[in-house]
Amino acid sequence: MPGSSGHPFVAAVKPLVDAMGGEMVAPDEARGDDVVLAWEGEDVVAVRLPHLSDSLDHILAELERRHGVPLAELDRRTKQSVVRILETRGAFSVRHGVETVAAALGVSRFTVYNYLNRENAAKGD
Repeated sequence: MPGSSGHPFVAAVKPLVDAMGGEMVAPDEARGDDVVLAWEGEDVVAVRLPHLSDSLDHILAELERRHGVPLAELDRRTKQSVVRILETRGAFSVRHGVETVAAALGVSRFTVYNYLNRENAAKGD
């Protein structure tokens, strides 16, 4: 992104944009659904938000990077923790979210539902 890529505001929002799987583009390249961010009245950067299905893949990849191994190699307790994180981030409201998460964790859909039910039962106590 030439021009404003060295702007301190761009540097400040980059970790957030990266974490949500967005893309930063020059304000004059913004499309209708991009979010243009301004600093002191000047348009500095536009953020292109990812599609929801891409967001889930991005979140799974970030969790894998955070744990340092493929999610399927995690122990059961850590997989349950991953499912809790994904639930709070809305992963299971995305179409085929349970199937996508189950495949990434190397477990069945039934197991993911069990993790979710166990968590919801614990909240009810």
